[in-house]
Amino acid sequence: MDLDAFSAVHAASWQRLDRLSKQRRLSGAESDELVALYQQVATHLSAVRSAAPDPAVVSHLSDLLARSRAAIAGAHDPSWSDVARFFVVTLPAALYRVRWWTLAVTAACCVVATVAGFTMYNDPGAQAAFGTPAELRLYAEQQFASYYTQYDGSSFAAQVWTNNAWIAAQCVAFGISGIWPAYVLLANAANVGAAGGVMALHGGLDVFFQLILPHGLMELTAIFVAGGAGLKLFWTLVDPGGRPRTRAIAEEGRSLITVALGLVVVLGVSGLVEGFVTPSTVLPWWLKIVIGALVLAAFWVYVLTLGRRAARAGETGDLGLGDRGDVLPTAA
Repeated sequence: MDLDAFSAVHAASWQRLDRLSKQRRLSGAESDELVALYQQVATHLSAVRSAAPDPAVVSHLSDLLARSRAAIAGAHDPSWSDVARFFVVTLPAALYRVRWWTLAVTAACCVVATVAGFTMYNDPGAQAAFGTPAELRLYAEQQFASYYTQYDGSSFAAQVWTNNAWIAAQCVAFGISGIWPAYVLLANAANVGAAGGVMALHGGLDVFFQLILPHGLMELTAIFVAGGAGLKLFWTLVDPGGRPRTRAIAEEGRSLITVALGLVVVLGVSGLVEGFVTPSTVLPWWLKIVIGALVLAAFWVYVLTLGRRAARAGETGDLGLGDRGDVLPTAA
């Protein structure tokens, strides 16, 4: 094939297709012409690739066909309505579907933290494993509280957000294993409980709750949500609920990604509370705890009101029908 001669013969068709693909409004005749030219140029691209695969010509025709395909089939550009739908419908539906898993994980972690705290308080062996008596006293009287004040608010908030996002990401990414999220959650609960036990051992239990509760109510709940969603994905692998296992995992996996995206925002809010409210020297402790409780209450109101409404409308937190593709019907 003489590529130069081929390009010269068909250049007019390519230019015409380029103009039509960029035109915002098309008449009926122009729409038919666009489709016909698209088919012709697709044939031209196939001929060039097979006989004279020049990279420049192949790239030009591929870009031209991509624009033309979008003009024919229609392209959906993300808009503010998509963002609004995500936060008003998709995300609350996904969070609502994992509410019982979240509460179960919360209860289990509270039990583990309480047991770890009592063990640390009463067992000299556990105390020795944590550190020497001097180290435990230093931790209770200085290090625990200084953790919240050693950095400026914005840097500390970013550090907290990154750390908690990492914990949540592990629960999400390895949720299907069932083992890793359980380990991460229980280890985190045991560490928090042990810290509380050390503080109680040195008369600082009130300081422990004053520093933990303002941000911890929302922060820990977000981690429990991530763990619950990850474990729900694992349970779907065990019991797909009458659906083909691959389809069930795909659906729950996409909903899990929705939860993960939402938790980025939730953890950002808890990071701001931990960075600016918890270490504040202006606000009284009772007000800090009230702020933390209000943040948590707002989260659950959001989940239980918008989430219940979305779930009743058939939303699951999965992609829309047009995005996730068609599936074969199956008998329950």
